[in-house]
Amino acid sequence: MAEGQPSEIYDYIIAGGGSAGCVLANRLSADPRNRVLLLEGGGKDNWIWFHVPVGYLFAIGNPRADWLFKTAPEPGLNGRALAYPRGKVLGGSSAINAMIYMRGQARDYDGWRQMGLTGWGWDDVLPFFLKHEDHENPPNEFHAEGGEWRVEHPRIRWEILDRIRDAAEQAGIPRIEDFNCGDNTGSSYFQVNQKRGRRWSAARGFLKPVLHRPNLRVITGAVVDRVEIAEGRAQTVRYFMDGAAHFAAARGEIILSAGAVASPGILERSGIGDADLLKERGIEPRLHLHGVGANLQDHLQIRPVYKVTGIRTLNGDYANLLRRALMGLDYLLRRRGPLTMAPSQMGAFVRSSPEYETANLEFHFQPLSLDVWGEGLHPFDAFTASVCNLRPTSRGTIHISGPGVADQPDIRANYLSTEEDRRVAVESLKWARHIVSQPALAPYKPEEYKPGPNVTSDEDLLLAAGDLGTTIFHPVGTARMGTAGDAGAVVDARLRVFGVEGLRVVDASVMPTITSGNTNSPTIMIAEKGAQMILEDA
Repeated sequence: MAEGQPSEIYDYIIAGGGSAGCVLANRLSADPRNRVLLLEGGGKDNWIWFHVPVGYLFAIGNPRADWLFKTAPEPGLNGRALAYPRGKVLGGSSAINAMIYMRGQARDYDGWRQMGLTGWGWDDVLPFFLKHEDHENPPNEFHAEGGEWRVEHPRIRWEILDRIRDAAEQAGIPRIEDFNCGDNTGSSYFQVNQKRGRRWSAARGFLKPVLHRPNLRVITGAVVDRVEIAEGRAQTVRYFMDGAAHFAAARGEIILSAGAVASPGILERSGIGDADLLKERGIEPRLHLHGVGANLQDHLQIRPVYKVTGIRTLNGDYANLLRRALMGLDYLLRRRGPLTMAPSQMGAFVRSSPEYETANLEFHFQPLSLDVWGEGLHPFDAFTASVCNLRPTSRGTIHISGPGVADQPDIRANYLSTEEDRRVAVESLKWARHIVSQPALAPYKPEEYKPGPNVTSDEDLLLAAGDLGTTIFHPVGTARMGTAGDAGAVVDARLRVFGVEGLRVVDASVMPTITSGNTNSPTIMIAEKGAQMILEDA
C-alpha cells in the first residue's frame, strides 16, 4: 500500500476513546448503516485497578494507565512543575479519576448561552445529562434511571467527615442533599460513578455493551498523529501503531475527542492553529486559528492538612495490618469499605467573599493525607481540606513542542497568574481554617500540619498556596466554542472546526469557561449533545 493510502473507509472516525469518545462510539454506531472507527492511543481496561475504586492510587503515575504528562515550571506555584495525569486506556480519565458525579451550576451553562452559544443553557443541557443517567435514587426532575451512566451514593462513611460537615454547618455552610440540581452551594456527600462498589467508567457504561456491533471497530494502541485535509475537507486520519503509520478515511466526519491536552495537538500537527507557532514547531500552517491550544483552564486544588487525635482516618487504618486485612475482606465479601472510596467522599461549596453571586470554592474533604498522589500516606491520623477556585481567571496554553506525535506537549497552566486568583487562593485557606476552628472538631484537637499555624500574613498564605497547590485534573477549554467572528474560538456552537468541513472537536476542550465542579460528567454531556448534532447534520 502506498504511503498515505487509507486501508478502510468509514462514515465516522473518532480520535480518542476516553469519556467523550466512548459516548460518541455508542451513539454514532446505533444506526447499523454507519461504519464507525474508534481509535484509542492507550490499551484495554483489563487491569484490576481500573475497576476497584481505590485503584486511582496505583493508576495515577503508572505508565500503564497514565500518559505521564508534566507541566512546565509554574511561576505561580513557586517554580514547581506538576504531574498532569490523563487516562491512557479505553474510558480515558474516567478510568483513573475521582469518580465524582458533578454537573456544575446552572449559571455556568447559562453563561455559555449568553456568549451567543445557542443551545448550551442549563435548560438546554439538562435533558442530555438525564438521557444517559442511571441514578440509584427514584427518578425526579433532576435525575433519571435506565441510562448508561451509573450514579450511586458512597458505600462507606467516616465519622471524621460527619464531624467536618457539622463544623461546616457551624461555619455557615448549609447541608443540602444533592449537588446536581443547578445550585451546589452547601455541603453534602458526593455522588459517585460506581455500581455496587466497582468503578463505572465510560468504557464500561457506553462502549462495552455495544462492542458486538459489526459496524463498530475499536483499535487500541493507535495514537492519532494528524488529520489530512484536501479541498477544504477533513478526509483522512493518520495514526501510529507500534511505530508504523496507518491511515483511515472518512466519508462523513472526523471527530477529535482526545481531550483538552491531546486534541489541540492533533489540530496543530494537522496544520490548524496559530500560524507563527506552527512554523516554529516545524509544521506547515494550513489554517490560522490562533485559539488552538489557548484558553486552558484548570481547577487548582490547595491541600491544607490537619492532624487529629481520638478519631479514625485512613492513615491510621492503613498503617494497621489487621485493619488493612479487614478492608480487603470487607471489599471481597460485601463490596464495601475503604476500597470503594473515591479520593473525596464529602464536599462543600461556598462563596469566598460576598462579591460572588454563587459558590466559587469547592472543598473536597478527605479522611487521609499524603504529600503526592501515588505516594504513601502520612504516618499519623489526619484529614485534608482540599479547596479549589471553581472559576479561575488565569488562562494557560497547551501546544505541541515539536512536529512528532511522540513529542510531549508543552503545558503551561499559568496558575495564580491573576490578582483575583491570588486573592481567592488566600481566602480559600482562611475558609479552611474557619471551618476547622468550629466547636464540632474541637474534641479531636485538629492541628494544622500544612501550611502550619505560623503562616498568617496574606503574603505568606499566598506563598503557601503556591507550595501546596496542584492540579485537580480538570483541564478544559483548549479548543473552545465561540461565535463566527470570535477570533479566539476554534469550534462553533455545533462543535464544527471553523474553516474545515467534516471536522469537529467533541470533548472538554470545547468548554469556553470551566464548569463550577468536577468536569467528567459535563464532558460526557457534551459528547451526548455532540452526537445528536452530528446525526442531525448528517
